[in-house]
Amino acid sequence: MTRIPRTLATAGALATTLTVQAQPSGITLYGIIDQYANYLRSSSGTTIKSLEDGAFLRSRFGVRGVEDLGGGLSARFQLEGGFSTDTGTQADGTRFWDRQTWVGLASKELGEMRIGRQNGPIFSRGGYVDYTTRTLGSVINNFGVPSRYDNDVAYISPRVSGLQVEAHVALPEAASGNRAIVYQWALDWASDSVRLGYMGLRGRAPAGATVDKDVVYDNLYANWMYGAGTVYLAYVRSNNNTATSVSNNAGTLLGNVGGVNAGNSVDLNNFYDIVQVSADYRVTPQLRVGALWGRINDRSGRGRNASGGSVGAYYDLSKRTTLLALLDTLRNDANGGWRPVGSAGLKTSFTSPADINGQTINGLQLGIVHRF
Repeated sequence: MTRIPRTLATAGALATTLTVQAQPSGITLYGIIDQYANYLRSSSGTTIKSLEDGAFLRSRFGVRGVEDLGGGLSARFQLEGGFSTDTGTQADGTRFWDRQTWVGLASKELGEMRIGRQNGPIFSRGGYVDYTTRTLGSVINNFGVPSRYDNDVAYISPRVSGLQVEAHVALPEAASGNRAIVYQWALDWASDSVRLGYMGLRGRAPAGATVDKDVVYDNLYANWMYGAGTVYLAYVRSNNNTATSVSNNAGTLLGNVGGVNAGNSVDLNNFYDIVQVSADYRVTPQLRVGALWGRINDRSGRGRNASGGSVGAYYDLSKRTTLLALLDTLRNDANGGWRPVGSAGLKTSFTSPADINGQTINGLQLGIVHRF
């Protein structure tokens, strides 16, 4: 009986030692679990009932750290992997740290440099686009959003007089010609009540490509922070979309998993405009409600248009736990072909064009997000 307390005491001392040793490096283990019940109904009569992962924040776990090097300089790193809470599987079965793996140096006066796989400016500024943080219920999110790329070299400036600049260059993993590079950048200005910004991406095709055009994603946004909430205006122009026999948003020309612009798709010639207006309001310190409406316009004349909107509520049970409820609709034109998408793609969705093209898809989602 005396051995058990001694063993516990030894383990406790070891844990204390490890904690103390970890503190100078500022290492943090963290994660998010995001689960929701999803109900979708197409005007064709087909319905879907499923448990999904990633309505608001894709489930993930990670390690991040910072070391003070003195003189206002610090070393930073972040490792992050996604998983599906409903099944326990990795988000990407081919890589453990599929979301972020980067290291960098940061200075309060000069800004931050990072190298490795990391979130791009278009993805990380979703909170400036609409009340959903450009996730489930967002029309812009239904079109598709560039998130992160391999071999990314980034610079993030400090904010000076309200202005901040961010720039990324992602190099190809294999020999793909000297032009197959992904460029990203952002310019953001903010005051106490107004925010204006632009985010852009260009995915260059390899030299000698059969379709020698860039993948383009341009996003303008404007916010009015009126005290109890925010009004959001957003516009996107992009050709980063390729259709399948099932739907229009089944794929992108420039993937987020180490991809480059292959320069061999005629869809590089087909552009879309997406316009969206949104607003939210904090009813209480714990309860925030919001709404949006947007439209996808096919500029190529193929009639792949759609409009949609949502209303939602987010209730903070604590600083770590949030309940969410969403009602959303997506109205496809005859050749629309668009399906709802969350922070993570839906594992259970409509697979027949008859349930998508020319149909209205209505949804109800109830979920919980826990951060640890």
